[in-house]
This record gives sequence, C-alpha cells and structure tokens, in this order.
Amino acid sequence: MTMTQDAPGRRILLVEDEGMIAMLVEDMLEDLGHELVKVANRLEEAIAAARNESVDLAILDLNLGGVLTYPAADVLVERGIPFIFATGYGSGGLKEAYSGWPTLQKPFDTEALGQAIQRASSIPARG
Repeated sequence: MTMTQDAPGRRILLVEDEGMIAMLVEDMLEDLGHELVKVANRLEEAIAAARNESVDLAILDLNLGGVLTYPAADVLVERGIPFIFATGYGSGGLKEAYSGWPTLQKPFDTEALGQAIQRASSIPARG
C-alpha cells in the first residue's frame, strides 16, 4: 500500500449516498491514516455537516440521488475547507466554477484517493 506524502491524521467529512461505497471509502481513509468524522447521505445533512463539523477536508459525491452537492461545496469554500468531488462523470461533469477542485473518477482505489487528498490539501484556502 502506498501512503500519501502529506501528514496523516486528517479529519474528513464524506458525502455519499451509497452505503457500500461509504464503507469502502472509510476503510481506504483508515488505511491512509485519516479519520472519517461523519458520513452525510442527503444534501441537507451534507450542508449542516459542512457548516458545523470540525473537519480538515471533505469528499463530496457530486450526485446524491439526482441532487447535486454544490451547495455543500459552497459552505466548505466559505469556511476555507478543501474538498474533493467524487463522481462517475469525471471532472468534465463539473460546473466551471468548481473545475479547479480535485475530482476522483468513480470507481477509485486507495492510491487515487490518497493522491486526491494530497492535491486538495495543497489548495490555498478560498474562504
């Protein structure tokens, strides 16, 4: 297993509506030395978590059952918290305003997740 070069131990919010994927990502994060703080599976829950949880980074499934997670991303930007979009559509499926954020193409593996966390962590706060 390849560890990321960034410091492990990041506190991470996961926005994902598929339970099996959430469990898989949790295992990957643990393997990389990070802590999954919360899993939000609905947009309202994701916005509240983005607003209130003490996290270092978030991973956002772009599409939660047909509802896009851009409003949660906006809250994270306001708070200066970096994030990664996880999507089956790739970066080409993002609105232009969000195109600079790291994107994970589903399905992804632990190495790709670690690299995305490293990229997102190096983005200067925009909030």
